Amino acid sequence: MAGSSGLIGTHLAQALAERGDEVLRLPRFMSAPWSLQGAEVAVNLAGAGIAARRWSAAYKKEIRDSRVLTTRALVELGPRVLINASAVGFYGARGDESLDENAAPGTDFLSSVVKEWEAEAARAPGRSVQLRTGVALSATGGALAQMLPPFKAFVGGPIGSGKQWFPWIHVADEVAAILWCIDRESITGPVNLVSPGIVTMKEFAAALGRALHRPSLLPVPAAALRIALGEVAEVLATGQRAVPRKLLDSGFQFRFSELDTALRDLLG
Repeated sequence: MAGSSGLIGTHLAQALAERGDEVLRLPRFMSAPWSLQGAEVAVNLAGAGIAARRWSAAYKKEIRDSRVLTTRALVELGPRVLINASAVGFYGARGDESLDENAAPGTDFLSSVVKEWEAEAARAPGRSVQLRTGVALSATGGALAQMLPPFKAFVGGPIGSGKQWFPWIHVADEVAAILWCIDRESITGPVNLVSPGIVTMKEFAAALGRALHRPSLLPVPAAALRIALGEVAEVLATGQRAVPRKLLDSGFQFRFSELDTALRDLLG
C-alpha cells in the first residue's frame, strides 16, 4: 500500500489486518525502492493534499506529480490487481447534472490531473480500479475535522452559495467499498465512492449544526474564500452530484446512506 499513513490509508490498513491480510506499507515515493514481490493487490492512496495550501505553480506540479508519477511507478512493477485512488474532481463543476461513472470529464485543473492519473492506472497489466472518492467523513481527520471548530464556536455555516452538491461518504463505507472492489474481480475501471444520500452544501451545514446542537447560519462567502485561498477556493465553492452507480449495481450495501445518521455515528 502506498499512502498508508493518510486518513483513508490508516483506516484501510487496520481493516485489512483485522481480516487477516498482510499489509506491506510502501515507503514514501522516491525515498526507497519499491517491490510488489508476492503481493496479490497493490493499493495506491498517495497524493499531496488538494487544499493543503494555496496553489502556486510549484504546488500544482506537486499535486499532479504526487499522483501521476506514483501511479506510473506502481504500474511499471506489474501489479496483478491495482486499486488506485482517484476523485470525483474528475467531473469538474457540473451544477445539478447527475454524474455516474460514464459521465465525461470536466475541463478545469483538477479534472485534467485526475484524467491523467486514471490513464496511468488504466495501463496496469492486470485488473485496475480507480476510486473516485468524494469527501470522506471521519472523526479523526480530513475535511470534517477542519469544519468542526467554527461550528463549535457558533460561527459555522455553508461554504459559498450553499447550492453546490457535497458528495460525502462515511469513512467506514469508504473502507468497506475499497475492500469490496479488492475482492470482486468483476469490478474494473472507475468507481464512484460516494454516499447515495447526496446533499447540498447548505444541507450538509444544517445537518452538522444539528449533530453539534449549533446554528449553521453564517456562510463563508466565495469571494472571501478566493482572497484567503486563491484558486483552490473554486474547489470548495463547487461540487459534483456524483452517484455510486457501479457500487449499487454490484450489490454493495451502504451502512450510512443518510447524512444525519452518519454524523451521529461520527460525532457521538
